Amino acid sequence: MNYFEKMDKPKLGNIAFIDGQNLYMGTSKINKNPWKIDLGRFRIYLEQKYNVCRAYYHLGYVNEKHQNLYENIQHSGFILVFRQHSSTMAGLKKGNVDSDIIFSIMKRLYKKEEFDKIVLVSGDGDYKMLIDFLLEENKLAKLLFPNRPNRSSLYKSLSNNFFAYLDDADIRKKIEIKKKKVP
Repeated sequence: MNYFEKMDKPKLGNIAFIDGQNLYMGTSKINKNPWKIDLGRFRIYLEQKYNVCRAYYHLGYVNEKHQNLYENIQHSGFILVFRQHSSTMAGLKKGNVDSDIIFSIMKRLYKKEEFDKIVLVSGDGDYKMLIDFLLEENKLAKLLFPNRPNRSSLYKSLSNNFFAYLDDADIRKKIEIKKKKVP
């Protein structure tokens, strides 16, 4: 490829997939040191650090009580994706978006959608086979674990080049909701 062909080729960028339940539980619920992510700052972080051009935020099901959360997610620049449930089961089931995320990524690969690599936000071991495949295909940019304690042991052989912890002090400082100082 010559110099001019390189100039004409558009820069693709990476795609991020966020397991919303895993992110929420791993930062503010099951974590010993709970904290809240500023979604706007997190979206900017993904763009600047990992060249993420599109970020899909997967949630279990629609609940009218959480309309403000959904608006905040979208306002922050994420594409909101809900798991399909029958209306009779929506409130009774766990979100469990793992298979939806895996299918979405594999569909993009199968259809040869143009993008550089994948960034996945989850500590769930259910993604292990997907991560192995993305590594094999040179399509994994980064696996972002919400925290250290809840990272699946299935990833212990994963090279440090391919993962990071959102609760690391330097990352957390960039994406955490800043606490307002009380006068």
